[in-house]
Formats: sequence, C-alpha cells, structure tokens
Amino acid sequence: MKASSLKLKVAIASDFLLSFSKIPRKQQGKVMDFVSKFRSNPMSPGINYEKIIKAKDQNMRSVRIDHSYRGIILKPLSGNVYVLLWVDTHDKAYQWAEKKTYQIHPETGSLQVIDIEESNETTKDISTEEEKFLFEDIRDRHLLKLGIPEIQIPLVRKLKTSGDLEKIADKLPWEAYEGLFFISEGYLLEDVLGDLEVFKKEETVDLEDYESALDKPDSRRRFYVVDDELELAAILNAPLEKWRIFLHPSQQKNVERDWNGSVRILGGAGTGKTVVAIHRAKWLVQNVFTNPKDKIFFTTFTRNLATDIQENLKKICSKELLVRIEVMNLDRWVSNFLIKNGYDYKIDYGNQSTQLWNKALDMVPSDLGQDKIIGDLNFYREEWERIIQPQGITTFEQYKKASRVGRGTRLNRKARKLAWDVFEEFRIMMNEQGLRQPDDAMHDARHLLEQKKEVLPYKAIIVDEAQDMGLQAFMLLRQMLPENKNDIFIVGDAHQRIYRHKVVLGQCGINIRGRGRKLKINYRTTDETRKWATGLLKGVKVDDLDGGADDQKGYKSLMHGILPEIEHFNTFQEESDYISKYIEKIKTETGSINEICLVTRTNSLLKQYEGILQNKGLDTYLIRRSEPEDRQANGVRLATMHRVKGLEFNTIIIAGVNEGILPLGVSESSDLVVQKEHEIRERALLYVAATRAKKEVVVTSFGKPSKFLG
Repeated sequence: MKASSLKLKVAIASDFLLSFSKIPRKQQGKVMDFVSKFRSNPMSPGINYEKIIKAKDQNMRSVRIDHSYRGIILKPLSGNVYVLLWVDTHDKAYQWAEKKTYQIHPETGSLQVIDIEESNETTKDISTEEEKFLFEDIRDRHLLKLGIPEIQIPLVRKLKTSGDLEKIADKLPWEAYEGLFFISEGYLLEDVLGDLEVFKKEETVDLEDYESALDKPDSRRRFYVVDDELELAAILNAPLEKWRIFLHPSQQKNVERDWNGSVRILGGAGTGKTVVAIHRAKWLVQNVFTNPKDKIFFTTFTRNLATDIQENLKKICSKELLVRIEVMNLDRWVSNFLIKNGYDYKIDYGNQSTQLWNKALDMVPSDLGQDKIIGDLNFYREEWERIIQPQGITTFEQYKKASRVGRGTRLNRKARKLAWDVFEEFRIMMNEQGLRQPDDAMHDARHLLEQKKEVLPYKAIIVDEAQDMGLQAFMLLRQMLPENKNDIFIVGDAHQRIYRHKVVLGQCGINIRGRGRKLKINYRTTDETRKWATGLLKGVKVDDLDGGADDQKGYKSLMHGILPEIEHFNTFQEESDYISKYIEKIKTETGSINEICLVTRTNSLLKQYEGILQNKGLDTYLIRRSEPEDRQANGVRLATMHRVKGLEFNTIIIAGVNEGILPLGVSESSDLVVQKEHEIRERALLYVAATRAKKEVVVTSFGKPSKFLG
C-alpha cells in the first residue's frame, strides 16, 4: 500500500509543547495557525519541507512558520506518520535539530529521541576514583531490554556511581534512565524488567514502522497523536499542562486496564495519583461503561479537592463524557442522599457537639479511684472518634469486646462500663438535639441503602486522597457499589495523611489482594525538594491503607534544581521584608508572580502576610475554600497548608514555620499515641506544602523556629 493511500497520522511531541510555551505570544498565534493547517493535511503544497543539511537524522525537515520562526518535523521517507518536534527561531531550531535523532528501539519498539552529542563531552565529569563500573554485571542484551539505545551502551558502560548516572540523565531516553536508576538503587534486574513489563519479544520490531511505534507505552509518554481540532486547540492553549496528554507507562497500565475487582494505587507526592484517577474516570466512561445512563462516582475527602478535580476533568473530557462523571466529596454526597430520603438529623462537624460533651461528663463518678484517666474530656472525644464511631458501636456489649488497637490508654471491663455511661448520655443528647456526626451519617446512609436495597446508577467509583477517609466511609462506598469488575479504584498516600482517619480496606469489604500497585516517579518536584520533604517523615512508620506497611523506596524525581532555602529571622517584620524582596526578585527575572504561592499553617497568619504584601504594592490572590483557583488572575497565590493540597506552583514559600505554629499547639491528650499522631500529621502538612513546588521551596520562620526545621 502506498503512503498516499494511507490515512495520515499527525503526532505532537512533548518537546514541541515545551518549545512552543517559550516563544512570544504573538508568534504562538502563527504557530497555532500553522499546526492546524498541518494537522489537516501535512502534505499540503503550501507546506515547504526543507532538508537540514547538518542533521544526523535524515528524516528531519524544517518548515517555515514566518520569516523568523521554523518548525522541525519528523517526516519518515516511507509510511504515513508526521511528528511535530520543535519550534524556535531559524538558527536555534536548526541547532536543536542537529543534535537529535529519532529511532525505533529494536527491543521495546518505541520511538525514542536520542541526544547524539559526543560522548567525551557528556562523560568528562564522570567519576574516575571508583574501580568498579556501575553496570558491569548487566549484559548488553539486558541493557537493550531496558530501552537503552545501542549507540549509548558505551556511554552507560563508563558509569561508576549513581551520581555519574544523574549527570547523563537528560541524555538518555526517559525509560532507559528510569530502569538504570532502579538497578543502581539495588533493585534486581528481573524485578525492574517486570515493573517495566519487558518480556520476550513475540515478533521482530519493524524499525521503519513509525505508526506502530507511536502506539507503544513508552512512545506515548512523549508523543501524542492528535485526532481532533478542538483537542489540538486545547493542548496548545495550555502547553505546559502535559499531564493532560502524556502519561508514564506505569500510569497508562493502571488507567487502561480491565481490572478484576477493586484496585489500590499508592505513590508519594508528585507521582501523579490524582492524574491517574482522573484519566481512569475518562477511560471508563469512554471504553467500558459506554451506555449513556452509566455513571461514574468520583469522590474525595474535601469539597475544595472535589472542585479542583471537576475543573481538571473539564480539561480532558468532552461534555458528553463529563455529564456521566459525578464529582463530589463524600460528606456532601451523604448529606444530599439523607436529605432526599427524609433524614431528620442535622450533621454536626464539631460546633455543637463540644457543648454536649461537657454536659455528658456529669455522668462521670466523682470518686474514680484508679480510673482517673476516664475523667478527662479529651479521653472521651478520642475514644469516640477512634473506637466508637469507626467501628459503629451502639451497645456496651459491642464496646466491651471492641478492639482498641492504636490507643495508648488501656481500659479494663470496669473502666469501659464507666466510660460507656458517658458515651450513652452523649448519644442521647445528640438525638435530642437532632444531631449526627459525619461518621454517624455515613453509617446511617449505609444502613438506609442496605434496607431499601437501592441500586445506585454508578458502575464504578473513583476515590482520591483515600488516606484521609475512615472505616465508615469505605464501608459506605462498598455498600454503594457491589463487588464487580472495575468497581472501586482507590488512590492515596498515607505519608500525606493530614486528617485523623486510618483504615484497613479489607475490613471494609474491599478486597484489593493482587491488585495493589505503586507509583514511584515524582513528576512535579525536583529531587532536592523531594529529599528534603521526605526527610521530615524519616523514621515515621506509614501504613499502606490495607494493614501493611508502606515505604518510599525507589521514590525518585527525575528533575534537579536548587536545594530548599531555609531562612530564619528575629522578627516578623524582618521575615516579611525578606519574603517581599524574594517575590520582587522573581518578578524582575520572570515578569510574573502568578506561579508563586505563599503558604501558612493558619488562616489568621495568612491574612497578616496578605496585608504585608499588599502594602508593598504586590498583587495577591487568595485561593479560597471550595473554589477552584483562577489561573488567569494576577497576584501571588495565598493558601493554607490544607488548601494547597492538590495544587502545584513553580515556587512555594512556606512562611511562619515557628514554634507553636508548626506543630500547631500541643496535643492536650494524655494518650501518648494521640500525641505522637498529632505531631506526625503536622509533619505531613509541611511535607504536603513543600511538595507542591515544581522548581523551588523557601521556608521561613521568625522568633523561635519550629523543631521540624532542626
């Protein structure tokens, strides 16, 4: 079949979007016009392909955008594929093209971009002190299986340390570097090949078949085939939001799979868990549950996160798909469901119940003997929130037998009986006031569904930030959707648990056995920021949401940058002056302050910094609760540590990290376990805030700094 009779396929490279984002807006419009015409017909007579004389890759051509700018195109001599690679001024575009070649890898079949600068330039800083070479035990054929281009095997053979590997990271294809990195971290070759799903080839790779190459998972992390004009316009209007179109193979295989039940995806900050969840929702309504009446329920812990997810789904889904994905935080769904079913209780989030606890304490005997611990208000609230509500306990018989794992205070049968009288009195007063707490409401919603045998319209449920949801939440989700293929898709990371809940999925009727997966590559932050942030949680034991342990082995960022900057000042005024000058510096260098976010632990502290910045003549933009961030609004972003979760910015300034502010106060509990968990949650908040940064983190304090900065 001749190329002229084949359907033409036009792809866009990740590098093209990067270069496009850097050119002036006026030229961007001309590029968009050209790309639109090019996608419609890359063989149009109006497109003049010029050969690049010094290019090593004979398939590269340049095309004219205007008198100053040129595009670089991959135009294979045979076949039906055209790829947009780069756009720049004439000389820079040609210089870029002369250093690159595009090849189909003989083992993986993926289309790779290879930097072909001379090896002696690349390796001049490589270590000479080590006697042993880093990959001397790995055979050439296995290096090829890892995706290393044959031309770069001699380069890999010269490496002696993991530091040497990092120095050439940007010279290697991404999949090649990742495989080598995990081996350098101590992973076994067979495990790395397994993670990369590298198996024995079933057929010989056609090194001229670019169309098949573009369909390979590793190709799709850097090339995207554009089939729709509106989709193309959306991509070019937000060229740096690459998460919308380029997925890592580890993300792809979790998104695009027909799972035989519930799935749990773990991953450190920046590994793209929410991106995976969002693409999973789209993939399900597009490929699995295609009936117009089929719906997906996408839920998360807080209203503001649900709002952010809804906005991001709009960026990748058509209106026809979006209408079948219902996004709502679980508390709101429960409230709506109960109201619709004539529920007479009001859900209280702590404002009214505090007064009732004080009244319930009148039930505590005046002479407690050795059971003085149960005279403490904090004990009752903790016991209620950690034992009574999560386990759905309604009688003393249940409480007498209940597990109290995770509580530092032991209770004998007598003490439990004394305590139960207080719990019973508290529940009676809550009923009299017509109040329920969130866990009670979830419990009631679950039983209502069970009694009515109501069948909800949901074919699948997606859960984001699962680490912040508790036992009653997951038991409700299980009741909302019976066990089936592709039923519940859960993403989370207990290192980012900033609320009080801890859960074991298996105890909620959600079986993930054999369907637990982990994302390891951080796409957001630099490795310098990642190391500093993970250091905040060093020594902290973290669960895997199903009763096991999780660690951050292999958690890695492929990007490098500057170390987080930690600055301390004697006074608030000195700290504020420093922050203002830092922002002014970025404004001078980049011309914008919209990619800076100042983060604090509390709203009251945030207001103080807002006033200071405004007095300095700097525009500010407060990211409010339950509202999506307006990316077009001008000003330094301001957010609390809780609100910034799920967002990302070039620069994060974490201000006021002082003693008494972080950790916020001191736990009043006499339970040592509760005290320790309070501090871990505060550390997790700082971890979350720091890992929102794509380029740099600045942490400031005044007076006495937080012990977390020690």
